[in-house]
Amino acid sequence: MTPEPSAGPRSTAETPGRVRVRAVYPGTFGPFTPGHFNVVNRARDLFDEVVVLVAVNSSKHPGTDEEERAAAVRAILPVEWTSVTVAAWSGLTATYCRRHHAGVIVRGVRNTTDLQTEYQLAAMNQSLGVPTVFLPAQPELAAVSSTVVRTLGK
Repeated sequence: MTPEPSAGPRSTAETPGRVRVRAVYPGTFGPFTPGHFNVVNRARDLFDEVVVLVAVNSSKHPGTDEEERAAAVRAILPVEWTSVTVAAWSGLTATYCRRHHAGVIVRGVRNTTDLQTEYQLAAMNQSLGVPTVFLPAQPELAAVSSTVVRTLGK
Protein backbone atom coordinates (compact mmCIF):
# COMPACT_ATOMS: atom_id res chain seq x y z
CA MET A 1 0.00 0.00 0.00
CA THR A 2 1.43 3.40 -0.92
CA PRO A 3 0.86 6.43 1.26
CA GLU A 4 -1.47 9.10 -0.03
CA PRO A 5 0.22 12.29 -1.19
CA SER A 6 -0.15 15.39 0.95
CA ALA A 7 -3.04 17.54 -0.15
CA GLY A 8 -1.03 20.69 0.63
CA PRO A 9 -2.68 24.01 1.32
CA ARG A 10 -6.38 24.08 0.53
CA SER A 11 -7.85 26.47 -1.97
CA THR A 12 -11.18 28.06 -1.19
CA ALA A 13 -11.81 28.45 -4.92
CA GLU A 14 -12.24 24.68 -5.01
CA THR A 15 -14.67 24.66 -2.07
CA PRO A 16 -17.62 26.99 -2.69
CA GLY A 17 -19.19 28.38 0.45
CA ARG A 18 -16.22 27.51 2.65
CA VAL A 19 -15.18 30.29 5.03
CA ARG A 20 -11.55 31.37 4.83
CA VAL A 21 -9.74 31.11 8.15
CA ARG A 22 -7.01 33.54 9.17
CA ALA A 23 -4.87 32.32 12.06
CA VAL A 24 -2.59 34.39 14.26
CA TYR A 25 0.64 32.94 15.64
CA PRO A 26 1.73 35.36 18.39
CA GLY A 27 5.05 35.48 20.19
CA THR A 28 7.96 37.67 21.12
CA PHE A 29 10.19 35.75 18.68
CA GLY A 30 13.39 37.08 20.14
CA PRO A 31 14.86 35.31 18.23
CA PHE A 32 12.72 33.32 15.78
CA THR A 33 13.81 29.69 16.23
CA PRO A 34 13.62 26.57 14.04
CA GLY A 35 10.67 25.52 16.23
CA HIS A 36 8.81 28.74 15.41
CA PHE A 37 9.54 28.21 11.71
CA ASN A 38 8.15 24.68 11.98
CA VAL A 39 4.93 25.85 13.65
CA VAL A 40 4.35 28.47 10.94
CA ASN A 41 4.98 25.91 8.22
CA ARG A 42 2.51 23.45 9.77
CA ALA A 43 -0.08 26.18 10.36
CA ARG A 44 0.10 27.02 6.64
CA ASP A 45 -1.34 23.57 5.93
CA LEU A 46 -4.20 24.07 8.38
CA PHE A 47 -5.32 27.63 7.68
CA ASP A 48 -5.82 29.85 4.64
CA GLU A 49 -3.74 32.68 6.07
CA VAL A 50 -1.24 32.86 8.93
CA VAL A 51 -0.18 36.09 10.58
CA VAL A 52 3.04 35.85 12.60
CA LEU A 53 2.28 38.43 15.28
CA VAL A 54 5.47 39.79 16.81
CA ALA A 55 4.32 40.99 20.20
CA VAL A 56 5.52 42.90 23.22
CA ASN A 57 5.72 40.86 26.42
CA SER A 58 6.84 42.82 29.48
CA SER A 59 8.08 39.64 31.20
CA LYS A 60 10.46 38.82 28.35
CA HIS A 61 13.54 40.73 27.25
CA PRO A 62 14.26 39.89 23.61
CA GLY A 63 16.91 42.60 23.16
CA THR A 64 15.26 44.37 20.19
CA ASP A 65 11.93 46.10 19.67
CA GLU A 66 8.98 44.42 17.96
CA GLU A 67 9.52 46.21 14.63
CA GLU A 68 13.11 44.94 14.42
CA ARG A 69 12.03 41.43 15.36
CA ALA A 70 9.21 41.54 12.78
CA ALA A 71 11.74 42.53 10.09
CA ALA A 72 13.99 39.64 11.16
CA VAL A 73 11.08 37.16 10.92
CA ARG A 74 10.13 38.49 7.45
CA ALA A 75 13.73 37.94 6.32
CA ILE A 76 13.66 34.29 7.48
CA LEU A 77 10.32 33.23 5.97
CA PRO A 78 10.40 32.03 2.35
CA VAL A 79 8.99 34.59 -0.11
CA GLU A 80 6.86 31.86 -1.73
CA TRP A 81 4.88 31.54 1.52
CA THR A 82 2.40 34.10 0.23
CA SER A 83 -0.28 33.07 2.74
CA VAL A 84 1.98 34.14 5.63
CA THR A 85 2.36 37.74 6.77
CA VAL A 86 4.23 39.31 9.67
CA ALA A 87 2.94 42.13 11.87
CA ALA A 88 4.21 43.89 14.99
CA TRP A 89 1.68 44.44 17.80
CA SER A 90 1.76 45.79 21.33
CA GLY A 91 -1.79 45.03 22.52
CA LEU A 92 -3.77 41.94 23.42
CA THR A 93 -3.67 39.17 20.82
CA ALA A 94 -7.47 38.79 21.02
CA THR A 95 -7.86 42.47 20.19
CA TYR A 96 -5.65 42.05 17.13
CA CYS A 97 -7.70 39.01 16.10
CA ARG A 98 -10.99 40.88 16.36
CA ARG A 99 -9.69 43.95 14.49
CA HIS A 100 -8.17 41.85 11.69
CA HIS A 101 -10.86 39.17 11.43
CA ALA A 102 -8.64 36.31 12.57
CA GLY A 103 -10.62 33.28 13.71
CA VAL A 104 -8.03 31.36 15.69
CA ILE A 105 -4.78 31.69 17.62
CA VAL A 106 -2.03 29.13 17.00
CA ARG A 107 0.40 28.24 19.77
CA GLY A 108 3.29 25.83 19.79
CA VAL A 109 3.93 23.80 22.92
CA ARG A 110 7.22 22.07 23.72
CA ASN A 111 6.42 20.40 27.03
CA THR A 112 3.90 20.15 29.88
CA THR A 113 5.14 23.41 31.42
CA ASP A 114 4.40 25.23 28.16
CA LEU A 115 1.02 23.51 27.96
CA GLN A 116 -0.01 24.66 31.46
CA THR A 117 0.91 28.27 30.70
CA GLU A 118 -0.62 28.19 27.21
CA TYR A 119 -3.82 26.59 28.50
CA GLN A 120 -4.37 29.54 30.85
CA LEU A 121 -3.81 32.02 27.98
CA ALA A 122 -6.10 29.98 25.74
CA ALA A 123 -8.88 30.08 28.34
CA MET A 124 -8.57 33.85 28.58
CA ASN A 125 -8.56 34.28 24.80
CA GLN A 126 -11.56 31.93 24.49
CA SER A 127 -13.44 34.11 26.97
CA LEU A 128 -12.63 37.04 24.65
CA GLY A 129 -14.09 35.13 21.70
CA VAL A 130 -10.96 33.71 20.05
CA PRO A 131 -10.19 29.96 20.27
CA THR A 132 -6.65 28.56 20.37
CA VAL A 133 -5.17 25.59 18.52
CA PHE A 134 -2.09 23.94 20.04
CA LEU A 135 0.59 22.43 17.81
CA PRO A 136 3.00 20.20 19.71
CA ALA A 137 6.69 20.70 18.96
CA GLN A 138 8.44 18.21 16.75
CA PRO A 139 10.55 16.04 19.12
CA GLU A 140 13.85 17.16 17.63
CA LEU A 141 12.91 20.83 18.21
CA ALA A 142 11.33 20.57 21.68
CA ALA A 143 14.47 21.55 23.59
CA VAL A 144 15.06 24.75 21.60
CA SER A 145 13.69 27.98 23.06
CA SER A 146 14.38 31.60 22.21
CA THR A 147 16.02 31.98 25.62
CA VAL A 148 18.40 29.10 24.88
CA VAL A 149 19.21 30.48 21.42
CA ARG A 150 19.84 33.97 22.88
CA THR A 151 22.01 32.57 25.65
CA LEU A 152 24.09 30.43 23.28
CA GLY A 153 24.48 33.37 20.91
CA LYS A 154 26.24 35.50 23.56
